[in-house]
Amino acid sequence: MNLWALSWKSLANRKITSVLTVLSFALGVLLLLGVEKVRTETRQSFISTVSGTDLIIGARSGPVNLLLYSVFRIGNATNNISWQSYQDIASSRSVAWSVPIALGDSHKGFRVLGTTPAYFEHIQYGAKQSLTFAQGVTFDEVFDVVLGADVAKTLGYQLGENIVIAHGAGTVSFVKHDNLPFKVVGILAPTGTPSDRTVFVSLAGIEAIHEGWQSGSPSAKSLKLSHQDFEGKDLQPETITAAFVGLKSRMAAFQLQRAINEYREEALLAIMPALTLQELWQLIGIAEKSLLVVSALVVFSTLLGMMITMLSSLQERRREIAILRAVGARPHHIFFLLTNEALFIAVLGALLGWAALYLSLYGLSSYFVDWFGIHLAISAPNLKEAGIVLVIVFAALIMSLIPGWRAYKNSLFDGLTVRT
Repeated sequence: MNLWALSWKSLANRKITSVLTVLSFALGVLLLLGVEKVRTETRQSFISTVSGTDLIIGARSGPVNLLLYSVFRIGNATNNISWQSYQDIASSRSVAWSVPIALGDSHKGFRVLGTTPAYFEHIQYGAKQSLTFAQGVTFDEVFDVVLGADVAKTLGYQLGENIVIAHGAGTVSFVKHDNLPFKVVGILAPTGTPSDRTVFVSLAGIEAIHEGWQSGSPSAKSLKLSHQDFEGKDLQPETITAAFVGLKSRMAAFQLQRAINEYREEALLAIMPALTLQELWQLIGIAEKSLLVVSALVVFSTLLGMMITMLSSLQERRREIAILRAVGARPHHIFFLLTNEALFIAVLGALLGWAALYLSLYGLSSYFVDWFGIHLAISAPNLKEAGIVLVIVFAALIMSLIPGWRAYKNSLFDGLTVRT
């Protein structure tokens, strides 16, 4: 009988042990490939959060801090920048477009971002994909609001509903702008970016709800204001939190960045989002590598478990090996019998784990967007994954040499006499 067929029948003869070993192997491969897939896609999603923006401008602080609060809505600005300074920069000859933003308020745990309709026109993500509306349109009136996809889905909002904005960026606020509710006029399509978890209002709306506020608290007069009090009123902001800038030529990015960082009228900071994203990713890359190391250790423990199982089964298989020797099998045939079995287990486990990865992606990708805001691209298996699988199978083959060698040596001394 062919040695490969004999190895297969030998595995089939020990179905339960073989199936459990294959499943264990598949689980290790699934974990390692899954972590690698999530790591790659998370990094891609992270880097593609903002696209097409050449500079981000804010009050002078740290580049990462500016990136976190302006793009990821994490943390708060140390200071605002004046509207006049923003206008000076926006009117520069090298600037093609600019979008001001104002942060500081929230709605049921979601950050509120004051901006202009230009935000939906110029801010891009991924491969220069523009924001699109799943329902409705951008805000036009002072008290119109546009919701990110996650906000609308989580809170169950529909077009035409009124919502109340709370003062402050915390999940719990004791000061709300109850007297000036906003009407939902648009809901964005999902993007897998922080925009999904943002409530967008106009800069005029931000100014209106803070009319009459002093030192962060509403005055008695401001609490009595209504929508009618702002009809036809000029609501130009005095300060904004940050601004996104697109340039006519990227060659001018360094020159304008230096000019902004040396701006004499106000302490400003300009960052290039792509470079700062790389810097931020390097900071959190330690956790990413740690996760990969843990997954690799799981695979190694799986390989070790397979080798131990094969070694422990040798004692039980001495009768089988002795019979094979009696019917003409040579010691090297016994050696290859063991290594072939390990190869079958490794290949079956690797293919099963690889297939389980893509089945999981099909089944769980939408949940990843809902839970973590990460888009896991379901693309065809790539060469990198194939390389990892081949390395694991090769490692399994190497590990099988030890029980194979042990069986080879036993077969040299064991005859038909069975040791008890």
